[in-house]
Amino acid sequence: MPDSVAALDSLMNDGRPDTLPALLEAARTSMIELLSQTQVPPAAVRVTVGPVTIEMDWPAGAPEAATAPGAPAAPASAPPAKAAAQPAEGPALDHVHAPTVGVFYRAPEPGAKPFVSEGDTVVPGQQVGVVEAMKLMIPVESDRHGTIDEFLQPNGALVEYGDPLCSLVPADGR
Repeated sequence: MPDSVAALDSLMNDGRPDTLPALLEAARTSMIELLSQTQVPPAAVRVTVGPVTIEMDWPAGAPEAATAPGAPAAPASAPPAKAAAQPAEGPALDHVHAPTVGVFYRAPEPGAKPFVSEGDTVVPGQQVGVVEAMKLMIPVESDRHGTIDEFLQPNGALVEYGDPLCSLVPADGR
């Protein structure tokens, strides 16, 4: 058992309120240790301070992540986002990025037709999706002419500011 996991176990069983900072430090150390042993980064990390919850979810189909002894395996979350890598001989791709942190949706409401689909031509200012942040629907618009190559985030995915949402093959001369 790694030292940080043993320290975490002993602090959790202590029950004294003055051990919370030490407990959080031990949890942080255990999380860093676990992440350093994995080949694939987690798709999501959730941290709750009181009474200390740390969850790490790996993409479905990812190689088995190393877990601390006695720790439950992390459940798989939403499908992983496709890699933004472009083929060596393919066209140069641009990306449409998330304007804020929130949940990315490809359609204006559940069950509705998506704003655009892969293969559609878009123009500057055309809406390609929406990011919901604190009950606000923030439009995601293309800033250039081009054709949607692929969506890099699944519908309903939690995204960070600046995350690439879809790849775009730029139109010639624009």
